Amino acid sequence: MSALAHVFEQAGIATVGISSIRAQAVAAKAPRILHCEFPLGRPLGKPDDPTFQHRVLAAAFALLSRTDVPVLADFPDVITDAADTPLACTIPLRDDPALHPAVAEVLGLRAAYERRRSATGRTLCTRLGGPDRVRDFVEAFVRIAEGTPYDQAGIELADIGPAALDVRAYFEEAALALSDHVPQARQAESWLYRTTETGRVLRQARAAIAAADGPRAAWFPMVPVGQPTEV
Repeated sequence: MSALAHVFEQAGIATVGISSIRAQAVAAKAPRILHCEFPLGRPLGKPDDPTFQHRVLAAAFALLSRTDVPVLADFPDVITDAADTPLACTIPLRDDPALHPAVAEVLGLRAAYERRRSATGRTLCTRLGGPDRVRDFVEAFVRIAEGTPYDQAGIELADIGPAALDVRAYFEEAALALSDHVPQARQAESWLYRTTETGRVLRQARAAIAAADGPRAAWFPMVPVGQPTEV
């Protein structure tokens, strides 16, 4: 973004950007940057709060008239990351003792996931075929967690990372439908990885693949940075 800003400025087009990592903004020396100390992934700060979001945009656009570039201004409000505080969210029961608990979670959450997708008209569970494949992915991760070699678990090596990301999207979107409020940043993520059976399986499968010298591209995306990886 900063490189493009310099190109546009040379063509006579004024630019302004929003930064979430101040050190990168300092290093890039873009012509005009508003730094917002918000959690990554929330550049405008508060979801479903248009008044706050318009304040951020107004502060950014106010920099367009500045000619004393480079300009790096700080938005006055700070929002802290809440990754260490999992969302309080109860998974609907799926009473089937023949199922692994993680698979039961997937099935129990399907109605909530569909409510969220219907309400928003979008989903991030799209990398490998959508929600219908999430059960298969979790079953494969269960097999890996229980000792099956990762290349014999019923999932292609190149699909392991994307499959984990689809599982994550499925759970986080279902959690938003079950929650009675808009969660703070990364609370739904922490709920998955710190409190659910599926999160435990993802951590175990990740550790098993890494211990077997599996490619980093497969196991690294299975647990986001900042979430516990111990099993």
